[in-house]
Amino acid sequence: MSAENTWQERIAAGRFTGKTIVVTGAGSGIGKATALRVAKEGGKVIAADISAGRLEELVAENPELDLVVVAGDITEQEIADRVVAAGEGRIDGLANVAGIMDKFEPIHEVEDATWERVFNVNVNSILKLTRGVLPLMLDAGHGAVVNVASEAGLRGSAAGVAYTASKHAVIGMTKNSAVMYAKKGIRFNAVAPGAVQTNIEAPMDSVFAQEAIGPLMSIIPGLATASQLAASITFLLSEDSTNINGVVVASDGGWSAI
Repeated sequence: MSAENTWQERIAAGRFTGKTIVVTGAGSGIGKATALRVAKEGGKVIAADISAGRLEELVAENPELDLVVVAGDITEQEIADRVVAAGEGRIDGLANVAGIMDKFEPIHEVEDATWERVFNVNVNSILKLTRGVLPLMLDAGHGAVVNVASEAGLRGSAAGVAYTASKHAVIGMTKNSAVMYAKKGIRFNAVAPGAVQTNIEAPMDSVFAQEAIGPLMSIIPGLATASQLAASITFLLSEDSTNINGVVVASDGGWSAI
């Protein structure tokens, strides 16, 4: 690694005052950092995560923030409906952060169960939640959706086939929706992280890690923090980015420039 990551978060007080934002994967990593940033900037956050324990900790550690938690598997329609209902008729933004990694398997090795689980979490949950919040946004005449893609969605060699295909799908969904809803006042953008300090599991001793991550670490300024990714996500959720639609922001320290 070429240098220590010394980035510091800078809260923009009041940026989300009066806004209700849904954040998935809010119990840890990028999702947690995003939920906290929105709430610290005045927003009401509907924090969704599969782990009830992590959500309880989130609330206990931040009693001063407006956090409404929904625990459950967002790939299930019932849970997705509960998340939307928690907005009580108003949702201004949606950050689809929840995701899982695959085993870095090529297509001849991947099992159906792995493929289906990765797509269920990384793609189908976005479909269900976005489909759920859109009627509220259409009624309001505004809204912002930010989908977390990946460096794997920008190239073919950053992960296994299931994860790579799922993140390409996320980018396709984002761009299609940006076109479809632009005149309705609803924006769709994506953030594509590179190497991040997060709790997502990945086999870093794999051939991929040795051949790709190793050289990467020689040029980027250290692993990104979850808060750095949250800064990119919240910018795209906020009114600071009202003229940005259908864009994939590569928040990757320069990986995509290689």
